[in-house]
Amino acid sequence: MEDVLETYALPYDPNVPLICMDEKPCYFIADEQEPIPMSVNHPKLEDYSYRCVGSGSIFMFVEPLGGWRHTEALRRRTKLDWAHQIERLLLEFYPEAEKVRLVMDNLNTHNIGSLYEAFSAEKARSLAKRLEIHYTPKHGSWLNVAECELSTLSRQCLDRRIPDIETLNKQLSVWERDRNNSVKQVNWHFTTKQARGKLKHLYPNL
Repeated sequence: MEDVLETYALPYDPNVPLICMDEKPCYFIADEQEPIPMSVNHPKLEDYSYRCVGSGSIFMFVEPLGGWRHTEALRRRTKLDWAHQIERLLLEFYPEAEKVRLVMDNLNTHNIGSLYEAFSAEKARSLAKRLEIHYTPKHGSWLNVAECELSTLSRQCLDRRIPDIETLNKQLSVWERDRNNSVKQVNWHFTTKQARGKLKHLYPNL
């Protein structure tokens, strides 16, 4: 926990940006009956009945101090999926960064070995050398800014029936563009000193 809190306390450095990453499952919901479109006399009308037509996983990257985020829905969340998301993060979004500080949970797919399963040893090593990984502790996912951003995404974009991954990614793209254009930064206030006072039960008694 203190490792993550100390990482959040570091000053902004464009050469070593801080990125938080998280995932959440998503479910595709189709209408049993065609909705009645909104008109001047009534809102959009939906029948109560629906059916689940599939699932996927939403990947979220957030740069708290830079006010940037990227989100994308994929069919799965395998080691290869994570590795290709990291490749895109490093080579497309932050190609000039010397290193990326990456905060994420300790899921079994979130490790350097996934890069070696997806790419040649040379490419995997070149990507791994540009990562400085900080894992949130078990039961400490609240420390991940990306989880907070996923909560905002759920309220603003996912509170409706979305029938397929193509529609979802179109809506995610619009949401991402609006959030990035407004440069919504995250100012983390909880410090290591506060954790030692308020979360004493998490520390061993010596």
